[in-house]
Amino acid sequence: MQLPPSAGRLHALPVSRLPAATLHWLRGALGARGGAPGRSAHPPDAPTASAAFTGAFTGVQPFAGAYADPISAYIYDLDVAAGNAARLKAALPPWAAIFYAVKANGYPPVLDALAAGHGHGHGAQQAHSAQHTGSTGRSLPTGQGVDGFEVASSHEIQLALDSAQRIGRPARIVVSGPGKSVPLLATLVEAARAGAEMTVNVESPGELRRLNHVAGRAGRQIPVTLRVNPSRVALAGSLRMGGEASAFGIPEADVPDVLAIARSLPWVDVAGFHVHAVSGNLDAAAHLDYVRWCLGYAADTAAAHGVDLRVVDVGGGLGVPFEPDRRGECPFDLDAFAAGLRATPVPAGVRVLFEPGRWLVADCGAYAAEVTDVKHAHGTDFVVLRGGIHHFQLPASWEIVHNFGVVAVDDWPYDFPRPDVAGRPVTVVGELCTPEDTLARDITVDAVRAGDIVVFPMAGAYGYEFAMQGFLGHPPPVRVAVSRDSGGGFTHVHTSSTHHTGSTRHGPAHGGSTYTVSSTHTSSTSTGSAHTSSTHTSSTHTSSTHTGGSHSTWTTRRDERT
Repeated sequence: MQLPPSAGRLHALPVSRLPAATLHWLRGALGARGGAPGRSAHPPDAPTASAAFTGAFTGVQPFAGAYADPISAYIYDLDVAAGNAARLKAALPPWAAIFYAVKANGYPPVLDALAAGHGHGHGAQQAHSAQHTGSTGRSLPTGQGVDGFEVASSHEIQLALDSAQRIGRPARIVVSGPGKSVPLLATLVEAARAGAEMTVNVESPGELRRLNHVAGRAGRQIPVTLRVNPSRVALAGSLRMGGEASAFGIPEADVPDVLAIARSLPWVDVAGFHVHAVSGNLDAAAHLDYVRWCLGYAADTAAAHGVDLRVVDVGGGLGVPFEPDRRGECPFDLDAFAAGLRATPVPAGVRVLFEPGRWLVADCGAYAAEVTDVKHAHGTDFVVLRGGIHHFQLPASWEIVHNFGVVAVDDWPYDFPRPDVAGRPVTVVGELCTPEDTLARDITVDAVRAGDIVVFPMAGAYGYEFAMQGFLGHPPPVRVAVSRDSGGGFTHVHTSSTHHTGSTRHGPAHGGSTYTVSSTHTSSTSTGSAHTSSTHTSSTHTSSTHTGGSHSTWTTRRDERT
């Protein structure tokens, strides 16, 4: 991993460009922690603050929720995620269906907001009410959330099932991944037997046979799509998974032979084809051409080989601009893309599945970490965070310059000098014992001090889930869900933090929900020279939502042993 320098050309983001929901939570967390009432996030001057930002600092009370000390957290604005889902749902033609890629962000409040199409609370009563207001202030009719979830593990299957239960609708799941084991296949078959609407993207002849074996033992036929690795892909993006040698999918030339195998297997039902060739594409015109190619390929191949075509899964790949200031990246043109789709003929009875991930959630989240030290070494100023790539690995892995902002914290509770740097480029690093733990390089700051908070916006996708949290055993970041209330302010919906003791801290959400996501216990036993370790994940959810005079609660519990 090699993080590119910005050569000092980039300036840190002003506070006015940081997410209002993040600033709101920081204000409450800094006011609550450690009995230090003088600690507060310093808001910008009123003339430069947006109305939403100003509202974040109005009437905010310290809360006894989960927080880290020093601060290290992901903060998610549920209304932003829900608004993205509603916008995409409204733009796509009726023959399209959205299956959110859970790998991008599997935090349960985010899943619920995407599925319900609104960010206010979690539960069947809210999901079935007539209308909800999104982050733009306009009404979002029920049903404008995603149609289902794309998953790639037993854990993600359970996340999808749990969310469907909370929202009060059937579970609709697409299962992907190149290495589906027999236990994973057994999990998905059991979920299908229990009533989940399930489609499996099959990646190889061996996987097809394994699924047929597992499904046959359960007596349940499973619909599948064959994932195709095209001979050529004319798309640019951050990651390529087609048009070249890849572990993903079935080479286009081999598809006829695999279809012949499928016809001999009674417990799999080939419903269509799946292609996911690239991630992070910002070119709407090229993506439209790609979707049309997928439709044409699927129709032609189905006709040639007698497949009853019902599903064409075109994967995800809708990109977001992570570097607009440095590279001049522009957002994906959804309106142009959708207009082109509406003019595209689709065979009768065919459902076209889209699997977006980062496009739906990247801008709903931010990663915030407290500065533990500022130091100068060999001509470089280093800002050291309580965090790093074990919390937020995406910039280093993707080699992008992910800009940040600094939230000043006035209080300095110590009797020794406060390290700082002003008016110079800095390199932002984490707390790990490796030089690869670098989050940003050569970004000019007005000022940053130990005790201030560095905030990386656009961190809602491939953040918490993508990071290497086990390295060195530092505590993981807190995860926080925030939603807007009817008055335009903010409500804490949920906070969670898992500690090494296995306990999970969670706090009251003003007007929202409180529930525990997970606590992890690791045990090991030794007998002679043999050693066995197991991880036990126990998830308990308890939600309480108030609407007017009504009150609804739900509680579920799940145990997973691997």
